Amino acid sequence: MAIDWDSFESDLDERVDNAGDRTDAKLAEKMSSITRMTDDEIQELLPNPADAKKLTALMKIVKSAEDRNTKVNKIVANVEDFGGVLVTLLEKLS
Repeated sequence: MAIDWDSFESDLDERVDNAGDRTDAKLAEKMSSITRMTDDEIQELLPNPADAKKLTALMKIVKSAEDRNTKVNKIVANVEDFGGVLVTLLEKLS
């Protein structure tokens, strides 16, 4: 199933802008729909809604049809934005 990233990001932007307890739950639900994590795991792993938005941007690059080198270059170009999310994910995996 292809993900419409523009629509997804637009919806995510709206949810981030209106962050609150209910919105955080909806945000986790949205993120868990494109990952193998549950809503609770998303909320625990990324309590800051802005981090969920960064994860989406990172996933968009990783899941793109571009070649591996292009993906790596895009991630490196945005490493300051993705750094915190990457550390959080790697801590969870280790």
